[in-house]
Amino acid sequence: MIREIQAEKITQAIRDLCIEANTHLGEDLLKAFEAGMRSEESPVGIEIFQWMIENAKVAREKKLAVCQDTGLVVVFADLGQDVHVTGGNLYEAIHEGVRQGYSAGYFRSSMAEPLTRKILGENSPAIIHVEIVSGDRLELRLMPKGFGGENFSRVVLFPPSVGVSGVREFILETVKKAGSSPCPPIIVGVGIGGTMEKAAILAKKSLLRPLGSRHPDSMVAALEKDLLIDINKMGIGPQGLGGTVTALEVHIETFPTHIASIPVAVNIQCHCHRHKEIVL
Repeated sequence: MIREIQAEKITQAIRDLCIEANTHLGEDLLKAFEAGMRSEESPVGIEIFQWMIENAKVAREKKLAVCQDTGLVVVFADLGQDVHVTGGNLYEAIHEGVRQGYSAGYFRSSMAEPLTRKILGENSPAIIHVEIVSGDRLELRLMPKGFGGENFSRVVLFPPSVGVSGVREFILETVKKAGSSPCPPIIVGVGIGGTMEKAAILAKKSLLRPLGSRHPDSMVAALEKDLLIDINKMGIGPQGLGGTVTALEVHIETFPTHIASIPVAVNIQCHCHRHKEIVL
């Protein structure tokens, strides 16, 4: 049986998610801040964690943007095959929700034409990834993606001969080159497999996993843990001022790929890791 969802309802949901994501950091992230502060050895790094926690509190209480870079909105939409969107188009409903949310929240509009650099004056269009799933529900996962981290994200297609060691080296090299620019402590999203674009989407989607969760495959989970340890040995530290906590987490997602290649994408997220979800 087909279930109808009004486009207007989707717009309202996206509007609210935009406001909430930019003003309310998730509990998993706040817990990661607390854990990072306990394990950080640098006095300056500890103070930075304290300010990050205080900043999140003020943003939540005063309904202000937790970061001045309110990012480019990325939406992952899991659309049930038994859902029919009525009264409008799914994509336009999402774009309109972003327009309304960023206007109502008084958030910065960061969108520009890529070549002319002409400012669009609004924070749409959003980047939308739709996946058709079973059922009659629409799950929307929204992430305002700041470009301090995005600018240092990379995709490479390796020959199979590089092996796991080559993949590890590339991930660590990417984080090292990023240095202080992504406003650490960072979250490192990694996509391995598929094609060039699939690896990049996997890397970004991995950032939506709850912090502290591990990949169900034991080999991938072990790689996540090892990379986190090695990244935190780099000494970049909170805000790049030195310390023992450069990353809060490493998340890896994988997908089968061609025998001739190992596509690897690294998507870096700043400490201001904003995302909210809703099921309609």
